[in-house]
Amino acid sequence: MATRALPSILVVDDEPHSVAAMRMALEDDFVVLEASNAEEAWALMEEHWVQVVVSDQRMPGKSGIELLTEIRDRWPETVRIIVTGYTETNDMIDAINEAGIYQFITKPWHPEQLLMAIRNAARLFELARDHERMTLEMRYLGNTASAKLEDRRRLLQEGLGFDKVLRGPNSSLNAVIALARQYASFDVPVLITGEAGTGKTDLARAMHYGSLRSDRPFFELNCAGLTDEVLAAELFGIRRGAVSGVQSTKVGILQKADRGTVFLNGVDTLSPAMQIAMLRIVREGAFQPIGSHEQMTSGARLIAGAHRDLRDAVADGKFRGDLFYALSVTELNMPPLRGRPGDIARLAERFLHDAAEEHGKPVRGLSDAALEFLENYDWPGNLPELRNEVLRMLIIAQDVTLGPELISRHILQAEPGDAGSDRRAMDLGTADGTLKDRVEMMEMRILRETMTRLKWNKSRAASELGLSRVGLRAKLDRYGIEPSATFAEED
Repeated sequence: MATRALPSILVVDDEPHSVAAMRMALEDDFVVLEASNAEEAWALMEEHWVQVVVSDQRMPGKSGIELLTEIRDRWPETVRIIVTGYTETNDMIDAINEAGIYQFITKPWHPEQLLMAIRNAARLFELARDHERMTLEMRYLGNTASAKLEDRRRLLQEGLGFDKVLRGPNSSLNAVIALARQYASFDVPVLITGEAGTGKTDLARAMHYGSLRSDRPFFELNCAGLTDEVLAAELFGIRRGAVSGVQSTKVGILQKADRGTVFLNGVDTLSPAMQIAMLRIVREGAFQPIGSHEQMTSGARLIAGAHRDLRDAVADGKFRGDLFYALSVTELNMPPLRGRPGDIARLAERFLHDAAEEHGKPVRGLSDAALEFLENYDWPGNLPELRNEVLRMLIIAQDVTLGPELISRHILQAEPGDAGSDRRAMDLGTADGTLKDRVEMMEMRILRETMTRLKWNKSRAASELGLSRVGLRAKLDRYGIEPSATFAEED
């Protein structure tokens, strides 16, 4: 029978034998994390979702009370217990009370005494979390706590929600966003399909922050290229001693994201064995950590991403039909960038200003001529390719306004045409037409690219191309190639 994921307990003590004794007393009921000082404890708190911290009082560096006081300020919901082997003064007892410590245990302690105290503390943590969840669900009742929570949700949605997915007023992405907004508030699996680089992760993150789970964690994992062993370790976790070289328990994403959202991209690459494991997760929320004989369950919401249409993979026998239908209760398709020509200018400007801020280089924007070339290209690499091109332009730019002469040659040579058509120069070898037609098409693209890159300096262009000025002028007239308003013709 499936059980809930084990609570995580952090034990802090500079004496290894004390840590080992606590671990033996607790590891059957809890995931036990270990630290020998305050610094190590803080690092583990940053990485894991810890319900209870048990700390020795006297340690090198910060004392237990100092550590637990700092943990209270950062993670107030974590229950804190102090262990001491000394007769404490009234001042010490007052310090314990002021630190908000749930309980203090004196040495030597009995294993049953310690286990009972930790169980009670974990139960207290769960009761506090349940109260928080109920407060969240009652946020519309108008009390002060609900109003504060709604403000936090609004800030998250503005910073990481649907508004972050850039698109124009007539974008083909708008219909996808409208459906995603509806799906976000329903706790059902979602399948997001689309080419690599189309923004599936951004959409999944927006759905998380547009849902009632927005105050819980969001995790993203790309399955493509991962072996079954690595993928299982990341998703399910590893029990201590189950794998050579792993000296402590590794908590998997499904346990970390309990009540949150997990986005698994590249599910179309899953092996048959991982597809079976994934089916159990989708249907029951059940999984089994590596090295554990106990089955756990996760309350995380699952959103899956695939780089191709899984219906074809099901038809070819490469993907389980039952898993496909379990994942695709709701399905969204992200259009490629070539299908969003009206969004390219907006995206390019955002990428440019983000890169300029990151690298500390002043910039005003992209010229109209540069945007025209960018909009006329198919972007087979989608958003990452556009982001990289804009960054490259920024790096080599000498002016605050970036012109088309900075654009890569293969983009400048792309033939202008309707959105979605194949205009890449490298595909000319497979184009239709006579040899003369294909040669002329290549010649026209090279002329346009050269004139743009050299800012319409005809003397330099003629020299580079091995033409006379008269011959260059004749070819420009023949193909109807003229300078944009950005450039004035130069001799």
